[in-house]
Amino acid sequence: MSKGTLYLIPVPLAEAAEQASYTAFHKQLIEEIDEYVVENEKTARRFLKLAGRTKPQSELIIHDYGKHVRDKVDYNHIFRSAQQGKNIGLMSDAGCPGVADPGAEVVAEAHKRGIRVVPLVGPSSILLALMASGFSGQKFAFHGYLPIDKADRSRKLKDLESQSAKEKQTQIFIETPFRNNVLFEELLKHCKPQTKICVACNLTAEDEMVMTRSVLDWKQQQVDLHKKPAIFLIYAQ
Repeated sequence: MSKGTLYLIPVPLAEAAEQASYTAFHKQLIEEIDEYVVENEKTARRFLKLAGRTKPQSELIIHDYGKHVRDKVDYNHIFRSAQQGKNIGLMSDAGCPGVADPGAEVVAEAHKRGIRVVPLVGPSSILLALMASGFSGQKFAFHGYLPIDKADRSRKLKDLESQSAKEKQTQIFIETPFRNNVLFEELLKHCKPQTKICVACNLTAEDEMVMTRSVLDWKQQQVDLHKKPAIFLIYAQ
């Protein structure tokens, strides 16, 4: 018996962005697949409904992979159906599974078990921000969260700026939304005036904002990023 496939199904990044986030193939798969590994069951069920799934939600089999249960996940249970030839889906809380996302561990386990993995196209805030920044898309690095300690973060920002100038490399990172303004202030404080910074905020939402400015120009503006999902990019020349 051949094994099933693990489909990596992206989830919209923002409210009311469903139509811009999935294709006809997504709809077809979502209608066919009735077993999912998810980071957030409520978000996953809502997405499936908005994506147009017509079958009753009561027929779904949901495997919770949230942070509170991740350390005790039974992979034998999760992949039992796939080992028997059934297709299953993996969904992140938002965006693309496995990219800055704990679902990468599920994908790694699928490979270990010889289960085919198929990624589907969909919104990645990291790539969308890079696309819209005007910075180098030939050479870039995503660093996730920067250090919380102010001294360590200051050194890290200077290192990223120096590396960007030396390697002609776009540096990309994120912050917990309620600390965005503090990080942005430190960017303006520690980076050189001519260094360019892009802020991509609320991507795919109606109030989406993507702005690229030099540090000097940013200092002339007032921007409030508090509690707004944002991606920060640095490009120094």
